[in-house]
Amino acid sequence: MEYLIRNFQEGDTTSLIVLCGKHAAHEQAHYEPKGKAMKLKSVLLSSPPALHCWVVVVDGNVVGYASFTFDFSTWDAGYYLHVDCIFLDEPFRGLGIGKDLMNRLLQVAVQRGCINMQWQTPAFNNQAIQFYNRLGAQSLDKKRFFINF
Repeated sequence: MEYLIRNFQEGDTTSLIVLCGKHAAHEQAHYEPKGKAMKLKSVLLSSPPALHCWVVVVDGNVVGYASFTFDFSTWDAGYYLHVDCIFLDEPFRGLGIGKDLMNRLLQVAVQRGCINMQWQTPAFNNQAIQFYNRLGAQSLDKKRFFINF
């Protein structure tokens, strides 16, 4: 299958919001798309971008995305690449696209001198866990907490 991985462009906004909704549903989470377009564009198109995003395009349609930031670790005293989201629409999984995305993210992390690359997935997402294990990734059991405002 032919596909293109490229940087987010303003015209991708609606597709990205739809994919975020599908991603949230896949992770059994709530997603409210209202008001997201302007906020996403403001961070993704800023210079430098506060959030980096790549989209996966097949036959002119955006079918997946990966978003990431560069964060600093106090414990390690160095920057790491944090994969905020990585998602492919169901028909495009298992075709090597996710592996390609992860490899490209790793290359960026190495090029930027990061100490590592980090991400998370829900404990029930067995498909993703198996995928990450096949990549040779290591995991730590943690529970993530948050307070909504």
